Amino acid sequence: MTSAPPAGTAEILFVGNATLLIRYGDLTLLTDPNFLHRGQYAYLGKGLLSKRLVDPALSIDELPSDLDAVILSHLHGDHWDRVARRRLPRSLPIVTTPHASRRLQGLHGFSRATGLPTWHDHVLLRGHSQVRVTALPGRHGPGPARFLLPPVMGSLLEFGDPGGPVRLRMYISGDTLMFPGIEEIARRCPDIHLAVVHLGGTTLPGGLLVTMDALQGADLVSTLRPRRVLPVHYDDYGVMKSPLSDFLREAGRPGFPSGVIPCARGERVTVDANGLVEAVGAGSV
Repeated sequence: MTSAPPAGTAEILFVGNATLLIRYGDLTLLTDPNFLHRGQYAYLGKGLLSKRLVDPALSIDELPSDLDAVILSHLHGDHWDRVARRRLPRSLPIVTTPHASRRLQGLHGFSRATGLPTWHDHVLLRGHSQVRVTALPGRHGPGPARFLLPPVMGSLLEFGDPGGPVRLRMYISGDTLMFPGIEEIARRCPDIHLAVVHLGGTTLPGGLLVTMDALQGADLVSTLRPRRVLPVHYDDYGVMKSPLSDFLREAGRPGFPSGVIPCARGERVTVDANGLVEAVGAGSV
């Protein structure tokens, strides 16, 4: 990402797992930083580990120097790993859950971690560009099991000029399952241009499903009806049991409401309010 994308568009580089590098105008955002390499283990809490199966498309040293903020859905080792904790600047703004914010500030010294309760928002500005980040409902586990997992948020990113109308509206699901909160998002956010959907059917010991599989992912898209959907978080770790091909099969059924943007690790897409503008193969940041 060597220059700003065209006005009103966002350029997205898929690094791997749930890690995206997003540039809109003068703004550069990083989501759920995960830079562990193949063969290394992410800590999922409660003594659980999972091995990374594929390398990220970038190392943390290759990130651009002008990062404005991290959008962090929750504190799990495959979304905020020990590489990010050790190597990202302590002064970098992080927009996340109140739970993650307290831990990042109190234990790790990230003084600008902002915790957003659900439906609260935070505005980031740089130059002639603005994004309003709103925390949306998410549920990482079914029933009482969700209390064993860190709180998670979805994010609504509304891009535009400072003080001007929204030009691009992007939803990032975070590690959620289908639950009634998704219907509330559909009611309150009826015009989503791009949905970034965390899939993978992550399954913990005992068969506990904690991220959407293909069927739940298709249900979420059918509920929210975004113009386009970008699937992520589907094959990086051994606990992921629902491959991308299963979701693509569901998306190919008649009546599926959204176009799917194919984007492999290391590839970039440029999107506007109408959908996909351009897809670019692996290249420099």
